[in-house]
Amino acid sequence: MSAAPAALAETYARAFPDERHHWSAAEFAELLAAPGAVLSGDADSFVLGRVTLDEAEIVTLATRPELRRQGRAARALDAFHAAAQAKGAERVFLEVAEDNAAARALYDRAGYAAAGRRPGYYARPGRPPVAALILRRDLP
Repeated sequence: MSAAPAALAETYARAFPDERHHWSAAEFAELLAAPGAVLSGDADSFVLGRVTLDEAEIVTLATRPELRRQGRAARALDAFHAAAQAKGAERVFLEVAEDNAAARALYDRAGYAAAGRRPGYYARPGRPPVAALILRRDLP
């Protein structure tokens, strides 16, 4: 998949309006140019990660709010798994906010399991920070 970094940045900003920092088009371009980068989905719903040796990491998954609940994120996640495996990954890791029930349900359906927890990882403006759950999935 190829998508313009500006389109990815726009989707990311719309998907995470409460974040203190939204990644810019330049930051997406840098992530995409990094060795082992994997992008799946489309500009409206995507997974961006990287593969290093036999491990993959999901850096972000974003879907425009008006397009959620259509299976787009699940398809992008499946495509990410296939692309990461093709690059030699045997397992995938990610971090998700403990209070993000929708994302946690998506990852649970995709076969992820808890591998750790980072207390106070996600800062929230005007609210207490939220823990990050570290999730892992082995690739077949």
